Order: sequence, then structure tokens, then C-alpha cells
Amino acid sequence: MSVKPGTLYGVGVGPGDPELITVKAYRLMQTAPVIAYPNKRMGSKSYALEIVEMYVDPAEKTMLGLVFPMTKDPQLLQQHWTDTVAKVWSYLSEGQDVVFVTEGDPNLYSTFIHMSRLMQKEYPEVNIVSVPGISSVNAAASQLGLPLADGDEVVAIVPANHDQEAMRQALRMHDCVVFLKVAKVLDEMIEILEDMQLLDKAMVCSKVTSSGERIWKNVRELQGSSLNYLTLMVVRK
Repeated sequence: MSVKPGTLYGVGVGPGDPELITVKAYRLMQTAPVIAYPNKRMGSKSYALEIVEMYVDPAEKTMLGLVFPMTKDPQLLQQHWTDTVAKVWSYLSEGQDVVFVTEGDPNLYSTFIHMSRLMQKEYPEVNIVSVPGISSVNAAASQLGLPLADGDEVVAIVPANHDQEAMRQALRMHDCVVFLKVAKVLDEMIEILEDMQLLDKAMVCSKVTSSGERIWKNVRELQGSSLNYLTLMVVRK
């Protein structure tokens, strides 16, 4: 008699503050036998795992660390993803539910998005459920005391990159823009904002709501700085 596969849950555990998880996320972490979490490299501490460990005893669960290498080599990525999905499937195929925890929300620039797509492709019999979480975008608005959009205003969420014209266009077209992962292009963004006379409308958050949170309301002072990967910028006209 074949075993019905377990369910794969993509669970958002919020931006950093352990209290910013949903009741549903808490329940699933308590009941699921397997908790998978993302790591950038072997031995590194997962940001999401730090939150999870506030609520579960790792000794009572199968804790499945999944390494997602920071590389753009397509062949290496493909092989790694294939192996990772197969590793998760090995538990699902035994009828065990797997909770894949991710910082923020599982459907907003999350590792779970690709995990879900590949799982559906390779093992279509698996039931996949996502549980929304509070994103760093929402958390930043709260910490800054800044509404993202009101009335007919338009807000954009943009991964910051070196395409300066695209960054300028985003600022022209929207009342509020949240630039994610801005650290790698911080000096360029400051230059753009200065040129567009929007520098005083910008604020920067790093590791928002976590114990390591930092906020800068004077963005000029960040010129030449090296900030954490989990840094975003909010520009509100």
C-alpha cells in the first residue's frame, strides 16, 4: 500500500522580531515533524532558524538545513536545486509534513518560490501550501512610522540594481518605492536621489525589527558605507 505524501508548507516567519509570526505559523512549526530552513553555506546560522528556535526544540524535530549557494553558475545551481528538492522529497514521500521556513513572506522574493515550482514539476503529487508572513517591507513602514500608500497613491517594490535608468523610472512613476537589497548599489542610489532632489525623502533600514536593526533617516551619511545584505531603502515622495 502506497503512502500518501506529506504536505510541503512554505511558512513566513517574519522580518526578524520573533513575535512577528502568525498563529498558523506557530501551530505548523509545533506539529510538523520536519522543519527545513535555508542556509547560504554549510555551518552558517540561518536568519529564519534563529526565529524558529524561539518556538521549537530542535531535539524534538528533524531539522533540515538546506544550503543555497550564492552563485550564478546555471549548471551548479540546477544540480544543487535538484539535489535539494530530492532531499525534501525523501521526507515527504514517507508521509511526513515538511515546514520550509523563510524570513518575511514565502511569496515575496523568497527561496520557497523556486522550491515550490521545482517540487511541483518533479513530484506533482505533493500538496503545497504557503502561509503568509510579515515582510520586511511592511516591517520597515511600521518602524519608520511611514505609510506606504494612501488613497490613490501607487507603491512599488523594486530589487535595487545597477540599471540607473530603471531605478530613476521607478521613482518617477510611483509615490513610494521600496528598494530591496540596496546595500550593493547604495552609493549609486544616493547619487540618483540627490540628482532627483529626493534624498530628503529617503530612509534606510537594515535587519528591520531584529535585535540587530539599524535605521538611518539621514541617508547622506551612508555614502561609502558597507551595509548588511538585508538592507532596504524607502523613498516616500
